[in-house]
Amino acid sequence: MTHTLSAQAAATPATARSVPRLLLAGGITAGPLFLAAGLVQGLTRDGFDFTRNALSQLSLGDLGWIQMTAFLLTGVLAAAGAAGMRQVLRGAPGGTWAPRLIGVFGAAFLVAAFFPPDPGAGFPAGAPQAPPGTLSAHGALHMAAAMTGFLALCAASLVLARYFTARGERGWLLASRLVPAGVLAGFAASAASVAAFTAGAGLGLLWLTALTARLARPEPTAQQR
Repeated sequence: MTHTLSAQAAATPATARSVPRLLLAGGITAGPLFLAAGLVQGLTRDGFDFTRNALSQLSLGDLGWIQMTAFLLTGVLAAAGAAGMRQVLRGAPGGTWAPRLIGVFGAAFLVAAFFPPDPGAGFPAGAPQAPPGTLSAHGALHMAAAMTGFLALCAASLVLARYFTARGERGWLLASRLVPAGVLAGFAASAASVAAFTAGAGLGLLWLTALTARLARPEPTAQQR
């Protein structure tokens, strides 16, 4: 009886530790899933051009449900990653706001799934094209969700700079400050190049994967230090 209780007590911490790791796996998967879905569709759907069309426009047309599903899954996985971060970072610098901001990022993808962008630049083929510079209500909401989400992701990266500073991880500290600048630069150049916007968004999504994978890494024990 005593041995059984001892075994259960020893197993509980390991089980508890596995929960945030499982949630963090969602955050790791979110970005690659969205980018892979966009790449495959962009290469196979008629009329789509990566130099003229944003990945979000894949939500339009008869096969738009595929990209809408990708938005939903990405949002749910990012939210799971945020929940895992909250547990892993509890009590650490940046541990309060970084998970909240990643949660906003995930919520933005959920909103974007239900409010698709407007047709444009010849996609979908045959769809009525809105006059340049005009947005429908759902197109405006989609754009607002995208901007809010990626700004939140950039802010989370800057907040996590405090975590890496406290740990003396200079490489991660530098990257957590530079990557947001790259994402925002891509967005700023989007008026001249849709590809720049796609590159900025892709950088942000992959950076979320890198950050979450870093936080999922087991901390060294006192003996290993």
